[in-house]
Amino acid sequence: MKKKAVITGATGYIGSNLLRFLLSDGWDVGIISQPQFGYQNIEDVVSRVEVFEYDNNIMQLIDFLKKIDAEVVFHLAAAVINNYKPEQIPILIQSNIQFGTEVLEAMSHCSTRIFINTGSYWQNYNSEGYNPVDLYAATKEAYEKIIQYYVDAKGFRVVTLRLFDVYGEDDKRPKLLNLLYQISQGNSSIDISPGEQYLDMTHISDVCSAYLKAFELLQLDNSLENEIYGVYTGRRVQLKEMISLFEKILNQKLNVNIGAKPYKKREIMMPYTGYKQMPNWTPKVDLIEGLERIIKYKS
Repeated sequence: MKKKAVITGATGYIGSNLLRFLLSDGWDVGIISQPQFGYQNIEDVVSRVEVFEYDNNIMQLIDFLKKIDAEVVFHLAAAVINNYKPEQIPILIQSNIQFGTEVLEAMSHCSTRIFINTGSYWQNYNSEGYNPVDLYAATKEAYEKIIQYYVDAKGFRVVTLRLFDVYGEDDKRPKLLNLLYQISQGNSSIDISPGEQYLDMTHISDVCSAYLKAFELLQLDNSLENEIYGVYTGRRVQLKEMISLFEKILNQKLNVNIGAKPYKKREIMMPYTGYKQMPNWTPKVDLIEGLERIIKYKS
């Protein structure tokens, strides 16, 4: 019998890759979406999934989850706004706290009790136990407190994956690797900080496998109730070193003005080291292979 899952945030970069990953593994998948974000990232597979367009009617959400009768909900939906404006606060609260709580509440009226949540290493500035880098990270932290209520009161079992820097060949987000490739194709340049901050880059394929391993872990170990694991490689590289690697693979010097911009006010110079890594999960794609894949894909 096919396994069944529901994904929130399936139209985003990580969620769309997880959707394809599960479909390729033989899963039946339903997604909870908001049509204003479009389906460009999943045009090739959207016909293979059951789509529920959520309009804040929680009773309809309950009906959808009852209909799917999934074994697990993978929760990836989020508003990632790092330099927020005051008028964007409602978006952060609604997307990162209210919507996720409505999903949990809808689940409590159904049979689904396994929940895989998505967090960020930005929740631990200066490697402190509680020190969110920004309001986005603070909303993620607040949501985890709400999850604990559903664990205690409703019998949910949860794994939260705290993601580090995720990258991949098909990433269309305006991230540094895309910007580096763009300037390699013309005469433009980019300004960056001094580049001494350390990154832990995890390839999207390894991130997707981590979500599946999290589900399998909860399936196999009924004693697990609410665990947090980091999704990271442990192989950390300074930003300026990563740029040098990219240049070496391209065999091209790029117009990167290192030190032309200051560090952000709360720059993470070293990713948090206190997370447990998930049992039975090992990242397979190292940074050099990942960078080579990106250049080959884009060429």
